This record gives sequence, structure tokens and C-alpha cells, in this order.
Amino acid sequence: MGIVILVIMAAGVAAMLSRKLPTAFALVILAVIIAFVSGAPLTGKNSVLDTVLQAGAPALAATMIAIILGSWLGKLLDETGIAGTLVRKIVEFGGDRPTVVGLGVLAVSTLVGTVTGSAPAAMLAGIIGIPAMIAVGIPKVTAAGTILMGIAAGMPFELPVWQFFSSALHLSVPEVRGFMVKLFPLALAAAVLFVLIETHRRGVEHAWAFKTPVAGKQRPASRRQQLGDAPWFALLTPIVPLALALGAQLAIIPSLLAGVLYALVTTTRPRDMNRRLLRTLYSGFEVAAAPVALFVAIGILLAAVQLPGAVDALQPLVKAVSPQNPVLFVVVFAVLVPLCLYRGPLNVYGLGAGIAGVLIAAGIYPAAAVLGLTTSYNQVFGVADPTSTQTVWAAQYAGVGPQQVMARTLPYVWCVALGGFCVTAALYL
Repeated sequence: MGIVILVIMAAGVAAMLSRKLPTAFALVILAVIIAFVSGAPLTGKNSVLDTVLQAGAPALAATMIAIILGSWLGKLLDETGIAGTLVRKIVEFGGDRPTVVGLGVLAVSTLVGTVTGSAPAAMLAGIIGIPAMIAVGIPKVTAAGTILMGIAAGMPFELPVWQFFSSALHLSVPEVRGFMVKLFPLALAAAVLFVLIETHRRGVEHAWAFKTPVAGKQRPASRRQQLGDAPWFALLTPIVPLALALGAQLAIIPSLLAGVLYALVTTTRPRDMNRRLLRTLYSGFEVAAAPVALFVAIGILLAAVQLPGAVDALQPLVKAVSPQNPVLFVVVFAVLVPLCLYRGPLNVYGLGAGIAGVLIAAGIYPAAAVLGLTTSYNQVFGVADPTSTQTVWAAQYAGVGPQQVMARTLPYVWCVALGGFCVTAALYL
């Protein structure tokens, strides 16, 4: 029975890779088939309708709300000019020094990455940042990679991601936060090294003219009106939810709401607040629609693979191929890093979530170790996967192919994953 389920999972991966089915649809169909194959009844306890579909669909509801709030805050960063102002200030400060501009845009991308992810994060930092980097001679592939590496560096502190792993792996938010704090230095170091090494190794290429504002030619007020600069104190917005969740250890949803209110109050006249709140909220729903649908599907898949019949069938097979020795654990899962690319079986926002659920339900690894695995793989997927929306957008906007970005960034994020596996093995095995 376990082999049959694995074959079904392989067929699901093939359907997603060949784009025969959207990922969310494929995961739901996969979950229903796994439930039936594992002997689940149609209704009642541990059933297809009541357990897999009814209970599974809202299982990640807290994550969905966090995604909506993060998208809302991202829209506010865009509409109020906060993200654009941050990038412009960095470009002005860096002048014609490619490395300084690259590191500055990387810093802004990291801040944006703590608020929201995927293509919206890439656009917030990249619409101005990518042409600015290319204008000072940074190669196009490096410019796109800088945005993605920055977003990935901020990902360990992205509050919706904390909520997702907390809900999906049945861990407390402090447990998730504890590992993310350890993963962050690895992601940040790789991002900084990427900028330093690639900007020097590839040399200077002038291929895109980009006009940056010249300080001093206009009065501050008119310049701010023309460029849409946000007030300096509003630029702290990306830090507010992170400071509350990490420093004050406030819950994730209130922290995100505080960021929304701070962005609104510091940039908007009272008479315009209602309109801006509703406009950005509705726009945030549009951005959040795709990931919310995906999280509904992931919840359904998790419910299916955690059914007693599925666990009993898969446990012997999974246990036989799962290394228990810490050194072997690191080596094996480091070699398997490419399987999280192209929506592969280790992509946590696809079938990887189901595999993680099996590892925990079958008692193969403690939940904290599975957290280390999935978050480490997520660092690779978030940067180098040519099918991820942020990679596709950044590459296309820079005028290069997603595969070129993958080839340039993969060695760096592979090292991040390797470091995450080492931390995981040292702490939890």
C-alpha cells in the first residue's frame, strides 16, 4: 500500500511539473486519492469528506490570515511610497559605486522580505532597484539575483512564514522563531557574499540607462511631491511588526496589524485613511488569493497523509530511507536539494508539505528537525526555483532568463541549506 501511495505522489509531482494541473488543484486531487487508497471511509471519523476536506481546508487558517495581512501591508508600502523611498535613498547614497548600491538594494530587499514574499516583494524592491543596479554597471543576472537573495535573507523573519510552519508542523511560534533566528545569519551571509563576489567577479556592464534624482536641484517639498517620498519616520514600517513579534514577542497577527496601522498613520491624512485602508485591503486580497488557495490545498494534503491508514502504510518505507545518523542526515538531504526546485517533491509549498507531515506523523524525526529541513529547503526554493513567481518576475524585469538566475544563485542558497541541515542535526538529532 505504501508503494502505491508513493507512486500516486510521483504522479502528482509529474502533473505539477508538466503543468497539466495547477499546484493547488493537483494537491487536492492527490489528497483525496491518497485518502481513498489508505482505506479512509467517505464520511465519519478519519474520512475523506469530514477529515480530509472539511477539517483539512481551514487547518492553516491562521496562516491565510497572516498572508492577507502581509499582502495588505505590502500594498501599503507600495501605495504610500515607503518601499520606493527606501530604494531611492539607497541609490542616492551609493552614487556610482556598484557594490554600495548592490548592498543597499539588498538591505531594502531584506526589509521587504520580512513583510511579504513572492512576486509582490520582488516588485516592491525591484521596480526601482533593478534598473538602478544595472545603471551603475551591475550585470543583469546579478541585479535580479540581488533582489531574490535579499528577499530570502528576510524570509526567516517573515511573520506569515512563521505562522505557516507553526500550523503545518504543529509547533509553537516560539519554537519556529528560535530556529529562524539561527537560520537568518546563514541567509544574510550568503546574500552579502553573493553581492560582493558577483559584482567583482563579473565586472561592470553598462546596459540600461536609468535616471536617478539629483539632490539639491529642487526644494525638499517639491522633490518629495514629485517622487512620492514617504516621511523618514514612515520608513520604519517594515521594522515595526518584526520588532513587536521578535522583540516584544507579540502574536503574529497583532504585529502585522500594528504595521498596517503604523504605515497608515505616518503617511496618510485622516480624511483619506478610510479610502486608503479599503483600497489597499482589497488589493491585498487580490495578491493573497493565489497563496491562500495553495494553503487550503496544503491543509487538505496534510490531513490526508496524516490519516492512520496512510501513516501505517508509509512509515516502514519512509523510515527505511530516512538517515538517523547526524552526518548522514546532513549529507543525504544536502544532495537532495535540487528536488525542491521546479515544484519538486521537496518543495514545502507543494508535495514537500505532505512529506513533512508523514515524517512527523510516522515519528521518523521530531517536528523541530522537520522544521529545520523544510525551512532550509525553502531558502533554496525562494531564490533559485525558475518556476517561483518572484524568480520569474525578477529575471524577466532584468531582461534575463529564470534559468540564468538559478545557475548564478543556486551555489549560494545551497550553502544556506547545508548550514541549516548542520544546525538541525546538531540541535535535534
